[in-house]
Amino acid sequence: MINAADVFKVFAPHRGNAIVTRAGTAGRHWPDFSTNDRRDLTLGGALGHTVSAAFGVALGLPQERVVLFDSEGALLMNLGILATIADKCPRNFYHILLDNRCYATTGGQPVPNAKNIDFAGLAKAAGYPATYSFDDLAPLASQMGTILAQPGPVFVAIRVVPEVENAPIGQRQRRPVRSRAESIRILQQELGITAN
Repeated sequence: MINAADVFKVFAPHRGNAIVTRAGTAGRHWPDFSTNDRRDLTLGGALGHTVSAAFGVALGLPQERVVLFDSEGALLMNLGILATIADKCPRNFYHILLDNRCYATTGGQPVPNAKNIDFAGLAKAAGYPATYSFDDLAPLASQMGTILAQPGPVFVAIRVVPEVENAPIGQRQRRPVRSRAESIRILQQELGITAN
């Protein structure tokens, strides 16, 4: 298994100008490694639908590379999206799943059938042209550049160490995060898009 922070450390040098969004507990580490927070799209509170929103951004901005760091709990809430993504085949979409096999945000309850689910296999069966699976950092690090250089949609399943949060939500230490609306406004400014 890989620490989520190490995944971001490996990804950051290959980011370029990609728009990056994230879901789940493991995704909280991304701001520590982001190379351009104006292109970080905060979609907090969209559990199960972050993938749909990121996919929509990829369709709406075909000239921009869009990278989603998804969580397996969120993806399981919306598995049908895999077939939709494969059908539309956005060449600029990179779907990276950080799979910790549990619902870490709510105390670490196991994801149903977590030990047997092959998420890369599901994406391949749904029609993603390229899928990968990693549980060791060295192969991920050596292939990250190649993975991101190919046309999407690409699916990458990465087994990460669970970081379970057991404290009541009101007692958890949280870092300041932009609101969804503020994040969208800043991204629009960065891309030179004017809201109507």
